[in-house]
Amino acid sequence: MLILVHNGFKVTSVLDKTLKPIQTVTLGKNITTTIQDVVNSDFDGLLVWCYNALLPYLKIDSFTNIFHHKRILASFNPTDSYYFQEQLAYVERSYFFKIKKEVTFPTWLMSSYVGGIHSQVLKTLNTTLNYKVSFDYFLASLAKKNMTEGLFCYSDPRLLTKHSIKDIQGLQASKQELFKFVKQHYKWLWVFFMAWCYAIYEKKISIFSLIKSLFYRQLIPEINLETIAIQSTKIQVKEGNIDVIIPTIGRKKYLYDVLKDLAKQTQLPKSVIIVEQNPKPNSVSELDYLTTETWPFSIKHEFTNQAGVCNARNMALAKVESEWTFLADDDIRFDADFFETSLNVIKKNGISVLNYLCLQPHQKQTYYKMHQTTIFGSGSSLVKSNAIKNLQFNTAYEFGFGEDSEFGMQLRYKGEDVIFIPNLKITHLKAPFGGYRTKIKQLWQDEVMQPKPSPTIQLLHQTYFTKRQLEGYQLLLFLKQFKAYGYKNALKFKKQFAGQWNQSVFWSNKLKENNNA
Repeated sequence: MLILVHNGFKVTSVLDKTLKPIQTVTLGKNITTTIQDVVNSDFDGLLVWCYNALLPYLKIDSFTNIFHHKRILASFNPTDSYYFQEQLAYVERSYFFKIKKEVTFPTWLMSSYVGGIHSQVLKTLNTTLNYKVSFDYFLASLAKKNMTEGLFCYSDPRLLTKHSIKDIQGLQASKQELFKFVKQHYKWLWVFFMAWCYAIYEKKISIFSLIKSLFYRQLIPEINLETIAIQSTKIQVKEGNIDVIIPTIGRKKYLYDVLKDLAKQTQLPKSVIIVEQNPKPNSVSELDYLTTETWPFSIKHEFTNQAGVCNARNMALAKVESEWTFLADDDIRFDADFFETSLNVIKKNGISVLNYLCLQPHQKQTYYKMHQTTIFGSGSSLVKSNAIKNLQFNTAYEFGFGEDSEFGMQLRYKGEDVIFIPNLKITHLKAPFGGYRTKIKQLWQDEVMQPKPSPTIQLLHQTYFTKRQLEGYQLLLFLKQFKAYGYKNALKFKKQFAGQWNQSVFWSNKLKENNNA
């Protein structure tokens, strides 16, 4: 381990894991230049950086748990502001931006205050790294470019013993750096969108920053990080038993096929929890094969006249007893070694939430790298049961959209990370019965002015986006709908859009109120 202590600009000392000074690099150079020197040396190990005022709070004994494999980049910002101004949120559409600092949280928003990365990652990426930018820019660029390539990036409070420090004044990027970052890490159109947001919401002109940014090219990941093998020291599998939860409605044949796939598993599930819904009064179960056939696992069957997948999944979650929970749909297919391979992947990578590749029969796979994802599949995920303990699907999203994404955010706000595994495939048949095909009257259905976006999507964004993310989303939606409107009668369209947006906000608040009642 090598610890670079800095004053925000230059490295002032280099320490070993016992905090004793060592002479390995020349002191007094700026931070990124010093890191380049380390990368070009024969050093092989964890490279840590720490702002000098935070050194007394550095929690070295937690590093083994934080950096449990070589492809982890973790940092922590104990202050209230980040290097990049909040305006960057105008162009950011992911849920990685609104960080919950109390837990380990997946994000590319890195901090120069304290953090670490294995030297092997930097050596692998060395030819693509720009050491001539500020350290904060360097870290954010490193994470932003490579998060989807298999670099696991986190804000982690375990790096320090003290998590909130008010009397440290950090550096902030200039507007020109902000536009440069957007041009280098997003599609070129986003710098124009950023300028427009500045004009509308900040009441500021950004022509000079915009024009200057156009001279920078977009940075494209060019190095395969998967050459760095992962072997996590984090033990996630002890018992290895699995419960399967399946909400179902009107899909008797398809559910039978799912059960047959489960029965063929080389690693059999312990229990299959089925919540069968049929909203027709006096209806009874149609799943006779649950009792007429013999199954190599326990079946826990619940029947309810209350429709709704959120309610059904919550009923099933309450009956989970195993170490792992497979959240499934009633119209999926998978191979016989599905669970066995899944547990092996979990052991190797030390993950607690596994998101499968889930494709319809006609769809082609387009991405092949394991990475952190903002997606959560409520019918295609394997989750450690401790991670979902005391969690429920939010019934405010019942019969709407976004309940799976919202549940994924509950997991992340609890300190879990959702990892996409590209080589474990589920085929989703999209069977024609059940689910959204059940006719449900929405609260806003009779309104003359219909809400846009959907109130459940509005609720999701209101909860997990920052204020400026939400403003950027609103403007983008306006432009997309104005294009669909034919770019005509702008004043009339603007009034109509404002009315639909206000309706969406109103009904999202109603959903939230009703759910909390």
